[in-house]
Amino acid sequence: MVNAPRPTISSAQLRAARAWLNWSQEQLAKEAGVSKGAVNRFEQGTSLPHPATLERLRKALEAAGIEFQFGKMIGTGIGFAMPREPSSEE
Repeated sequence: MVNAPRPTISSAQLRAARAWLNWSQEQLAKEAGVSKGAVNRFEQGTSLPHPATLERLRKALEAAGIEFQFGKMIGTGIGFAMPREPSSEE
């Protein structure tokens, strides 16, 4: 099986997802286990987080029910589904 790269979420998607959930930057940082500064800098467009940080942000938002939408590896929007139950594999 080929390990294809996952598309990267955009700062606009992150802001929209956080707003949809009514989460503060502090809450997202806590849920993802990253610093508030990392969230703030990415949202403001002043830095691009390390891929592992982006993945943690994405997983935290997806666990809360956010579905990221992409077109040709470019973030195009978000959707919402019922939050998923944690699996024993995570």
